[in-house]
Amino acid sequence: MLTLAAIEDAADIVYRAMNPTPQYSWPLLGEAIGRKAWVKHENHTPTGAFKVRGGLVMMKGLAERLPSGSGVISATRGNHGQSMAFAAARYGLACTIVVPEGNSREKNAAMRAFGADLIEHGEDFDAAKAHAVMLSEERGLTMVPSFHVDLVRGVATYATEFLRAVKDLDVIYVPIGLGSGICGVISARDVLNRKTKVVGVVSDQADAYARSFESGTLTDTASAATFADGMAVRCPDEAALAVIRAGAEDVVRVSDDQIAEATRLYYRATHSLAEGAGAAALAALMNDTHRGETTGVILSGQNIDADLMARVLAGETPRV
Repeated sequence: MLTLAAIEDAADIVYRAMNPTPQYSWPLLGEAIGRKAWVKHENHTPTGAFKVRGGLVMMKGLAERLPSGSGVISATRGNHGQSMAFAAARYGLACTIVVPEGNSREKNAAMRAFGADLIEHGEDFDAAKAHAVMLSEERGLTMVPSFHVDLVRGVATYATEFLRAVKDLDVIYVPIGLGSGICGVISARDVLNRKTKVVGVVSDQADAYARSFESGTLTDTASAATFADGMAVRCPDEAALAVIRAGAEDVVRVSDDQIAEATRLYYRATHSLAEGAGAAALAALMNDTHRGETTGVILSGQNIDADLMARVLAGETPRV
């Protein structure tokens, strides 16, 4: 578990590159779901997603330890890779990113624009991660995982902002990819001594964390076929699961239809763009009516391809 000093040290690093993100209670959103809801707008970062906070903290630490001119490598579906590329460039590190074949074209373009050497390999995130590990050994690159204490320290800064700004939150809904976001929320909640409940959200097509939370043991899934690519993970992280099982009230599943409807509601009520994982927390809140009067949701990212967003706004649920 993190200390408040560790999170505030991370905040000092993060705020050199970006400002705190806002949290708003949108009236039309509250009307639609029947209770007050606060949205933490992690779509308002330099990369359009919360992951950049962890990337900044991780890359600063690596830059201080690695020889000049070193390179890092990681695997991603997009937002983690953008954070790595953005932060690596800031700290003078070369960055290689491995994505699965058929990955988001616009996320791929953004990673390249931030300076990443992009490699497409494998059918999903977990296959891309295995390839990244192999390349790290072949090329002498430092492998950056998608879950690490420095990543959690960085993203915990959004949770401290949220909990300090809205002190009476009964519950916060947090999407789960590999787990840094929800672990950051749990850590911030605990060090600030809040009683806020934390509920993790997964896709019912990629529910490894829900199965693992329920069973108490790491449980992989055979596939992760959801258009919410930020949650398309088959293999949970053991350290993340331990934090989630100790500190979360529940891990709930949402369908792709529910995620698509939440994406449309975000646009109607707030004119905010939300990618699939970014809308998942709202999807859970819309379908979970009994956990408190003052609620919070994490809009974790906005990086949805234009053609996909057009299909969702037209009433479609994209199928993978």
